[in-house]
Amino acid sequence: MVTVQDAPPVTVPARVRRRRGDGRAAALYLAPAGILLAALLAYPIYQLVLISFYDYGQPQAAGNAPLVFLGFANYADLLSQTQFWTVLGKTVGFAAACVVGSLIVGTGLAVLAARVRSLPRTLLFLAALGAWSTPAIAGSYVWLFLFDTDFGLVNEVLSGIGLPFEHHSWTFGTLGAFGLVAAEVIWCSFPFVLVTMYAGIKGVPDEVLEAASLDGASAWRTTWAIVLPMVRPLLMIATVQSIIWDFKVFTQIYVMTNGGGVAGRNLVLNVYAYQQAFAGQGYGLGSAIGVVMTLLLLSVTGLYVRSQRRSAAWL
Repeated sequence: MVTVQDAPPVTVPARVRRRRGDGRAAALYLAPAGILLAALLAYPIYQLVLISFYDYGQPQAAGNAPLVFLGFANYADLLSQTQFWTVLGKTVGFAAACVVGSLIVGTGLAVLAARVRSLPRTLLFLAALGAWSTPAIAGSYVWLFLFDTDFGLVNEVLSGIGLPFEHHSWTFGTLGAFGLVAAEVIWCSFPFVLVTMYAGIKGVPDEVLEAASLDGASAWRTTWAIVLPMVRPLLMIATVQSIIWDFKVFTQIYVMTNGGGVAGRNLVLNVYAYQQAFAGQGYGLGSAIGVVMTLLLLSVTGLYVRSQRRSAAWL
């Protein structure tokens, strides 16, 4: 006689149960903010997508002409424009330079702030707070004044030490203008990275740092091999935020290059969308650019988060 034994019950590991419970708790905590964000963003995004499918100009906005459904014609027109791909390439390069610069400056100063005494650290945070709280328009005009062709302090100092920068225009050439705007964006963006990374660094257990010191690890080796890997989740947050902010920079480019530079040399997608929508009164095409920007940001952010979730820092 053959007896059939029952299979042993499958038990879910405690670690998996704990992770699921933490996920539910996190979802409940984030639900109010998520509902508020959805309520504030759902309708504008819906209108943006809807307008992108129509021939929507000033006559349609004023109610003097009927709406004409175009389907994906605005997107086909946009993707067929050589200028769009040129502006997209410049936007990606400009945003990448700003993100990398903000992360390097902010993280470096956070490491420095964690190692200096109270007074220098306070002065550093006050200076960073001043840069962070300065309105984008005011900061842009201050940087333009500092780098002015005829009266700028930077040209005066550089020419005073013998360098050929007398009456040098920082905003005429493409690279020079993008570099100047990128420096201003990094200046007003690094404080967020500084505060975020400093909080993470101070959260590293002292026992870990003492063990590394007893093992003979240098300060650089401890920071690179121990501290930064432990604060990688916070670095991911700072990176994603910087990507979103720097990819959609508008004010600094528009103010410091006078609307995109000579013959559109320094256009980025946000300024390009503004020109198409308002200067050209093509709200449908401008909305299509906005939708493409949103999809690009979601794609880049999703890929980055997915790559970071696979790392050991999320375990």
